[in-house]
Amino acid sequence: MSILKVDNLYFSYGEKEVLKGISFSVDKSIMLGIIGANGSGKTTLLKNISGYLKPKRGDVAILEKNVKDFTIKEKARYIGYVPQDMVYDFEFTCYDIVMMGRIPYLKRFQSERKEDKDIVREVMEITNTWQFRDKNIKELSGGERQRVYIARALAQKPKILLMDEPVSHLDIKYQIEILSLVKNLTLKGILVISVLHDINLASQFCDEIFIMKDGKIMVSGNPKKVLTFENIKLAFSIEVEIFENPFTRTPYIFPSLNGKEKLKVV
Repeated sequence: MSILKVDNLYFSYGEKEVLKGISFSVDKSIMLGIIGANGSGKTTLLKNISGYLKPKRGDVAILEKNVKDFTIKEKARYIGYVPQDMVYDFEFTCYDIVMMGRIPYLKRFQSERKEDKDIVREVMEITNTWQFRDKNIKELSGGERQRVYIARALAQKPKILLMDEPVSHLDIKYQIEILSLVKNLTLKGILVISVLHDINLASQFCDEIFIMKDGKIMVSGNPKKVLTFENIKLAFSIEVEIFENPFTRTPYIFPSLNGKEKLKVV
């Protein structure tokens, strides 16, 4: 049984076709990275998988059930979504924000139960955010907030976690911390799909990678298969040098410098 199946997916914003017949399936909990140039359809694909956008045609199925047949609460129980930017205008504590992830399991006007409190504590401990439980979300750094938002998504107990450029605005410490965290979630049976801006981070952390170009999946597979000179040049219009990371044995990419310019090792 596939965890996620996307079949012949098309999507348009008005007259502009953004997704053009995308099909793939994933049958195990892995970390899947989506990379590609700006405008290639990466975020739009995530939003179609989440059900936030409705495709022009084609289907998305989770555990063989079509997403369009889910109720709003069912959708939230299957899919956790962490967007690029999440802003709260109210004075919420981190605990309150993570508890929002339990709303799909509560009846109208029902207070949180012991089970909900236990789950919130569990996911906050997993994400190392329990110590922030009484703090206002606005008091935290970018990396700390991102961990809280991931905890909120995990409180939904999803089968799939979708993340849209979760580390793009963070320093290297928090990038590694957050990607290590979500990578470990795959060991708990969660399929993680993340749009990533940094090719080398995708290479290091992802089990499989999609490169998107012009609304299609140009190539897919493990990092060694996907991250080649030809594929990167075609997708990003740039020439690169590719080496093997001696620690992870995955491709490591440097942009080639034009003409007379050379890399200077300091």
